[in-house]
Amino acid sequence: MRELSLIIMELLALSLGVGRSHYRKIFEDGTCIMRCNYYPPCKNPDVTFGTGPHCDPNSITILHQDQVGGLEIFTAGKWFAVPPRQDVFAINIGDTFMAFCNGRYRSCIHRSLVNEERERRSLVYFVSPKEDMVVRPPEDLVLGSNRVYPDFTWSSLLDFTNNHRRTDLQNLQNFFPWLLSSQPKVPT
Repeated sequence: MRELSLIIMELLALSLGVGRSHYRKIFEDGTCIMRCNYYPPCKNPDVTFGTGPHCDPNSITILHQDQVGGLEIFTAGKWFAVPPRQDVFAINIGDTFMAFCNGRYRSCIHRSLVNEERERRSLVYFVSPKEDMVVRPPEDLVLGSNRVYPDFTWSSLLDFTNNHRRTDLQNLQNFFPWLLSSQPKVPT
């Protein structure tokens, strides 16, 4: 999974025109977590979610769902089911990579639905930089002073999402005011 994630980083770098190894170098010593999600059946699935609508705070998420399905993405104002396939991974861009590419790629809004009859499982691989990595886009993606997001570390975003506010649709928009207010004040 680590090698797959590094190949994906190379492809993202090529698509952005920043040099094939740019993101690979950042993520070679990054942190990754694999999680297995279990969603029991629910007789009334319309009143609950497996996970509600959110964007992941990490950089990319590689997901494999079982044949029950339930993953949906939000785009063009509508929810779309991601059909499960044995030979396919779903790749979601997360908030951290959105900042790494100066907003050229957007975080994927997604949710997981439960099934009325069958239990559902998914394997999820979360890819993040090292905790002390400063998240900033390469100069090639910043035209003039067109920076979309200020610098931050992955550890500060992780602290915010773990201890102050769960991930949601406005994660970065809520994170930056918190980050600026939590930094020590410099005496004048």
